[in-house]
Amino acid sequence: MPNLNAALGLAQLEQLNGFLEKKRILAKQYIDWFKLKSTIQFVSERRDNTSNYWINAVVLENKEQRDLFLKTTNENGVMTRPIWALMNNLEMFEHCEKGDLTQAQWLEDRVVNIPSSVIL
Repeated sequence: MPNLNAALGLAQLEQLNGFLEKKRILAKQYIDWFKLKSTIQFVSERRDNTSNYWINAVVLENKEQRDLFLKTTNENGVMTRPIWALMNNLEMFEHCEKGDLTQAQWLEDRVVNIPSSVIL
């Protein structure tokens, strides 16, 4: 690793605890806000675990609700995006072997990543 990269990495590591604290504050705000939205579930840490909340996400009831959420948030300046696109749905991989993707498809249809910046 070049010295410049190492110096940048070290500078980021020195700020890690502050970043993580800000991420937890943001996640708490999301948890409180999404409690009021009965059809939207914020993805939060499980009991006896500690999340770094590096990326925040919500789970919606279905693909239609997900698409409406994406449209509404992005039209109002809140940058959101679907969790992922399954590789087997990409044209270049459509003929590749695949297994049962029921759960992955369920997630793709419902999960949206929401802003996760450490700047508050």
